Amino acid sequence: MLKIYNIKDKQEYLREVAMLTQLEWGKNNISKEEFENKVEKKIEKIKNSFEKKDYCKLVLLDDNYLVGFISIFPTDGEERKDLSPWYATMYVKKEFRGKGYSKILNSAILEEAKNRKIKRLYLKTELNNYYEKFGAKFIEVLSNGEKLYYIDIDI
Repeated sequence: MLKIYNIKDKQEYLREVAMLTQLEWGKNNISKEEFENKVEKKIEKIKNSFEKKDYCKLVLLDDNYLVGFISIFPTDGEERKDLSPWYATMYVKKEFRGKGYSKILNSAILEEAKNRKIKRLYLKTELNNYYEKFGAKFIEVLSNGEKLYYIDIDI
């Protein structure tokens, strides 16, 4: 059965989420020791952010199996540090892609933003014509080539 949880209530998934995050968005031409160090730092960062208004990580579970996750971050990258908070790290495991799970994660994070009284989320992506279906509006192309968007939240 599919269900969304805040990771602070399902901390047994912290390591897997941190590893998948590093594999997807981090440098991977690093030693096993450096990889493990980065994973440990991600776990600590997540734990230290549990009570922040502009931080959240939700996990989608099918019974006790991690399907994917999504986050709200206070910042995302070096560019546009003037914008906050950010819709970030939407991730669905490869074997579950193309089955609508990103829609479930998107709905959950937008509802979470609404509950936290967040009026606007920003996001950046290299994907073309993907986040628009979730209501994202284009702002600009960043110097690294990623496209910057915002999503307004109806509070």
